[in-house]
Amino acid sequence: MQLPALPLPALPALPLPGALTPLDLLFAAAAATLLLALLLGRWRMAGPLMVMGYGVQFWLLLETGTLRGEPMTAAMRFEILGHALGWRYDALSWFFAMITIGAGFVSAWYAGGGWQGLYRSQGHGPRLFHVALAANVLSMLLLVGSGDFLSLFIGWELVSWASFLLMAVAGGIAAQAALRYVTYAFAGAMAVLGALVLIYGVTGSFSYADFAAAVPTITNGQLWVLVALLVGGFGVKLGLIPLHLWQAPAYAETPGPGSAFLGAISARMGLYAIVVVFVALVGIGRLVQMEIPYTFISARELLCWIAALTIIFPTYTALQQHDARYLLAWHGIGQGGYMLLGLLVGTANGSAGGLLHVFNYAITQAALLMAVFAVMYRTGTADLNKLGGLFTRMPITFVVLLIGIISLAGLPPMAGFVSKWLVYRSLIAAEMPFLFVASVIGTLGTILSVYKLIHNIFLGQLRLEHEQVREAPVSLLAPMLGLSTVIFLAGVFPGPALSWVAEVQRALGLEVISYTLGGVESPQGSIDMVWLVGVLFAGFGVGALVFYGFGGKSKRVHQLDNYAGGHFLTADVRYHYSDNFYAGLMHLIGGLYKGGFRWLEGTVTSTVDMLSFSTVGVYRYVQPTLFLLAAAAVMLAWVVL
Repeated sequence: MQLPALPLPALPALPLPGALTPLDLLFAAAAATLLLALLLGRWRMAGPLMVMGYGVQFWLLLETGTLRGEPMTAAMRFEILGHALGWRYDALSWFFAMITIGAGFVSAWYAGGGWQGLYRSQGHGPRLFHVALAANVLSMLLLVGSGDFLSLFIGWELVSWASFLLMAVAGGIAAQAALRYVTYAFAGAMAVLGALVLIYGVTGSFSYADFAAAVPTITNGQLWVLVALLVGGFGVKLGLIPLHLWQAPAYAETPGPGSAFLGAISARMGLYAIVVVFVALVGIGRLVQMEIPYTFISARELLCWIAALTIIFPTYTALQQHDARYLLAWHGIGQGGYMLLGLLVGTANGSAGGLLHVFNYAITQAALLMAVFAVMYRTGTADLNKLGGLFTRMPITFVVLLIGIISLAGLPPMAGFVSKWLVYRSLIAAEMPFLFVASVIGTLGTILSVYKLIHNIFLGQLRLEHEQVREAPVSLLAPMLGLSTVIFLAGVFPGPALSWVAEVQRALGLEVISYTLGGVESPQGSIDMVWLVGVLFAGFGVGALVFYGFGGKSKRVHQLDNYAGGHFLTADVRYHYSDNFYAGLMHLIGGLYKGGFRWLEGTVTSTVDMLSFSTVGVYRYVQPTLFLLAAAAVMLAWVVL
């Protein structure tokens, strides 16, 4: 049964001054939030003020009506060297903007209470953090609203530098990781700029419409150059292999709520740009027609395998991490592979799974990172080898982390299961068995590593130094619990989120998924999460009845003690095993890392470091004016010839 379109909340009509549209007011509200952070960021009430600012932005986003109605063009326009810059929102823009503002909202909420006090005690001022967060939201709203390639590039650069600011605010290791990110971002920007020069040389404009009209006449050779430049440039932010090495340390070392924001949405800006160019404008059909010479591999298959490798290698790298922040940051890279893989399949289920996973992963990763930083708030460490047994001390945080890891692993009844299931089904229906196996291998690695995460933090013996640890303050728990509730509800009732995805598919010209309140009805595979979750909880109920109603006698053991093999172990016997977790597994598969994979990573890192050193040398010792003139001459010659 088809679920009727879910109406957005009815809002009062908004009086508009002059020719301004709700989209212009959305941009103005985002800019006002940034100004507010700059002026009042030092106040103790800065956090709640920022939350209100993001709330106003979300209301104005709903006012645009672009998810259900026609695309909206902003009245704000500029002209640079005779080229007009414009912004417009459609369903795709609305979808990414909704996640961006939502991530900013919960991050500011998390930052506004107890965390802000801890941040101050460490010698940091909250104003720069709030400024960086607001700058990220504003730049991302401009990027997803770009109406042409020139505004896309400007938005891309604004996002890159805003991200750098958020990464670097804490200084120290975070600043070093941010500087490494800049090297990658600079190389990616040059690749995108080169692609724009090629596009202008072919079409004579930066218009999306002109490029889409010219696609049938563009040769495969020119398109291959665009694929290399744009996938390389946009893939830096998305974290595609082998352009991913900067992301984990940069995101992990960013201060708590900033890390949650970046992990939730920042990398997805690369996915947004790839969708705009290669799904909406070039079209997946053309990618299928572009075969690598002397092979049977098309451009789409090549990108699918890059996505699959991006799932596998970062996921198993996460398995080796002993810092909870790094473990989750590495998973962020791998989850982007699922999103891209589903979109490249191109079927109704595949593209729906890829898009839905953007939303599901955003709420999941934000909740997980907030839970980890709540543990750090109380214990002072995220080292998995120095934690354990915190379940009875921080039970609410444990529940948040449990819900999050179930969703991240793609298991029912949480949100991540639905989107991953759609990707799996699409790969099977599209007769891509090897890619299906690759995605399942990635999921296996995810399950192993998230078990390590929850085991080493919350299960087993409590360490003596953490006996007095208390639950995180309400100011940290509230956004975590809000996200956990959304994760559960989006898993049981995926219909509302799928209704957004269906509108995005329609805007992109893709096959539209047939959804219900509980899931999907399709010849390629149907699922009803309401029934599935009902059966699942019925099974839990029977198990609980058997255990508590008919089970044998039990004896409660204090958490500082333990019980194993018929013996009671006291606190002086360290039975809880957390150090070097999965040592046996690493012994079996460690050769993959010590051999080819680590060699590849080392080669890429050395190459990037060499290029970075050379770039620094050029900027320091070569006359900048001559350098810019030479670069401009080369680009002009390329366009003219």
